[in-house]
Amino acid sequence: MDIVFISELEIQTVIGVFDWERKIRQTVSIDLEMETDITQAGRLDDLQYTLDYKSITKRIIEFVEASHFLLIESLAEGIAHLLRDEFNITWLKLRLSKPGAIRSAKTVGVIIERGQRA
Repeated sequence: MDIVFISELEIQTVIGVFDWERKIRQTVSIDLEMETDITQAGRLDDLQYTLDYKSITKRIIEFVEASHFLLIESLAEGIAHLLRDEFNITWLKLRLSKPGAIRSAKTVGVIIERGQRA
């Protein structure tokens, strides 16, 4: 199987457990790998046979901007669930980070894999 990926997608959202975090929008960064078979898309040069990363990106942005999760773990699960349901993705690997969350670290975050690889 093949991988379609999106890298360093930055989105503003309400995220965090502290009261001050609930009053502002912060940046989260998403790296995403999605398994699919691109053989027919490559052979026929036709978008219908692959994952449309523009549509996927637009949907992720809509979801994240409207969300108000406390934990990045919950946000990651929400994104994974949405992608698997709405885009019929059987396996994905999602890296969600929150730059600047810890003063002495560039970023912190989680990496999750959901579904079964072919």
